[in-house]
Amino acid sequence: MSILLLSCEDVIEVDLNQAEPKLVIDASINWVKNSPGTNQQIKLTLLTPYFDTTIAPATGASVSIIKDNTEIIEFLEEGNTGIYITQDFITEINASYTLSITYDGETYTASETLVPVVNIDYVEQNDDGGFSGDEIELKAFYTDPANIENYYFFEFISNSVEIPSLEVYDDTFTDGNQIFGFYTEEDLETNDLVTIRNYGISKRFYEYMFILLQQNSEDGGGPFETQPTTVRGNCSNQTHPDKFPLGYFRLSEVDELIYTIQ
Repeated sequence: MSILLLSCEDVIEVDLNQAEPKLVIDASINWVKNSPGTNQQIKLTLLTPYFDTTIAPATGASVSIIKDNTEIIEFLEEGNTGIYITQDFITEINASYTLSITYDGETYTASETLVPVVNIDYVEQNDDGGFSGDEIELKAFYTDPANIENYYFFEFISNSVEIPSLEVYDDTFTDGNQIFGFYTEEDLETNDLVTIRNYGISKRFYEYMFILLQQNSEDGGGPFETQPTTVRGNCSNQTHPDKFPLGYFRLSEVDELIYTIQ
């Protein structure tokens, strides 16, 4: 006796609405301590349809930053990459900066100040971390200035781990005390290098990044993966306010330390 098994598969076509491409602004101005800070870049891309695997650059834009409403700093595009650079940026702690972008007949703006940051005091390593007690943990200690509202953005980059670890902190309960940025990674090994960066950030960026990282922890993706809700940054569309861009304009002083795993 023979049995013939048949299976049917229906092809389901998903009809997705095709919205106009949305501008994505990656405008992070980072002034690493003891560096000139003159070389800076801004990256413009377009939000692509859900199933597209490539990121389209936003080319041909006019990009500039105005410092204290007086000094204009022009950014010029490298080829057709959507990456706009300058070698003449003017860095000044607590100065006011306004970003201006003209793209595809529309003007986008954002304003921020260049936020200072304290030094990383030292790094402490624990080899018995994690739930199983076999992960390496790092604590990057810094001393928060007293009686000043401060916000911090920590980035830990390892040469053995592809995705960096990002965390934000405020000093609501640690004002004036020594506190630490925390990093744990099961794949760290002896002699691995970990670049630790502490960025001074504004309260608004802290709130923006806090939401992104919360969504990341709930859904298991990265902070730049598709999010369940749209998180708006500080950039606005002056031509058509309802067509707001994504991304953020941030200026930070940065303290950087490269640590070798013991």
